[in-house]
Amino acid sequence: MGRDERGVTPQSEDFSAWYNELVAKAQLVDRGPAKGTMVIRPYGYRLWELLQGELDQRIKDTGHQNAYFPLLIPESYLRREAQHVEGFSPELAVVTHAGGKELEEPLVVRPTSETIIGEMMAKWVSSHRDLPLLLNQWANVVRWELRPRMFLRTTEFLWQEGHTAHADKADAMRETMLALDLYTEVARDIAAIPVVPGEKTAGERFAGAVRTFTIEGMMRDGKALQAGTSHYMGTNFAKAFEIQYTSETGRLELCHTTSWGMSTRMIGGVIMTHGDDKGLVLPPRLAPHQVVIVPIGRGDQALDAARDLAGRLKAAGVRVHVDDRAHLSPGYRFNDWELRGVPVRLELGPRDLESGTVVMAKRLGDEGKQTIPLDSVARIMPGVLEDFQALLLRRATGFRDAHTRTVDAWESFTDAVTSGWALALHCGSAACEDDIKAETAATPRCVPIGGASETGVCVRCDRPATYGTRVIFGRSY
Repeated sequence: MGRDERGVTPQSEDFSAWYNELVAKAQLVDRGPAKGTMVIRPYGYRLWELLQGELDQRIKDTGHQNAYFPLLIPESYLRREAQHVEGFSPELAVVTHAGGKELEEPLVVRPTSETIIGEMMAKWVSSHRDLPLLLNQWANVVRWELRPRMFLRTTEFLWQEGHTAHADKADAMRETMLALDLYTEVARDIAAIPVVPGEKTAGERFAGAVRTFTIEGMMRDGKALQAGTSHYMGTNFAKAFEIQYTSETGRLELCHTTSWGMSTRMIGGVIMTHGDDKGLVLPPRLAPHQVVIVPIGRGDQALDAARDLAGRLKAAGVRVHVDDRAHLSPGYRFNDWELRGVPVRLELGPRDLESGTVVMAKRLGDEGKQTIPLDSVARIMPGVLEDFQALLLRRATGFRDAHTRTVDAWESFTDAVTSGWALALHCGSAACEDDIKAETAATPRCVPIGGASETGVCVRCDRPATYGTRVIFGRSY
């Protein structure tokens, strides 16, 4: 089995080629017919469903309700919030003709839903008793991408977007941070990505937001991935759409709104945080198949035993698949499931059946193949999978920490961002950020929440640092 057939370019040789080959060969996606679009194949979509299920439950548990809003938004809605339309203008897809004639007003294909939801909130909120209004929708959005990459930047992608309205800033900020905490938890505990939560600098804020918060993960090429964002909008959208309420004292007040989103980009994050030269490495809590059983040999004996074992594993709460492709060699099947990132593979042949054992191979780890009693597999497997999940988080955390450097000198900064992140003091000037980006391709990823207090001068321009703590800089996707 050579690389031409199933393998992928090594990460060290060309990380971008590794990624592009892997998402196709692991049957996660295919390219769509329109530029920049993707077809999410069943194996890739199952990853999204599992992530979606985990996040959706947390969203509902915190009092939010799912709704659905139109894909097509009147162009005038976007223009009512000037910063918002300016921020999105280059990315918009606009419908000008429909039903065989030119439309009186162009319709924008949803890039995000602040404007259409703002219009509805204005209808639904009238009294302080209507607040907070906690909405979420699962939807597709369209942003015209010039340099598409599957999952990471596509013209159309899937996501959830939370939109909420509150009586005051304090309540809206609690909501903003709640959403950030949900994203941090899902990334860390489900995707095994040790993200850093923090606030975006003014130059990196979402269009129309007062404050933007983010979770940033480090990929195995040292680049940063923005994996989820939460925005406090202040009263910007409330003013534009007249989202207001009568307070307990009878005064008419503007609502404070938030919005927050996590998308299919997270699947790209899982691939690039954990994958290796053999292919995907999937966290058990997200893996479509946590365990694959490969029966070996002719006849039905091994296949019947594999199916019986699968039934016991399923009863123990394990997502299990029996690979019954007898026309393919065992070696091909082993390599195929390694490529597709299955956490645990069980090999079951005639000798194993005679001895009452099964061979267990984990996708990562130093143990090599292990022979275990057949009747103990269902009992121990949940623990094996939890240990594998923890291993991935430890491994990713160690990689992130090893590739994050605290720097004070510009020469050290430029060296650090070639292969990872730089923790540096920064003046906060947008012009200085632009200068740093032009020189190094690095941008301020976030001002970490809970970062150690520190004062000094900017790593680039020597002006006084602004944030009272170091800022994470890195090249990004």
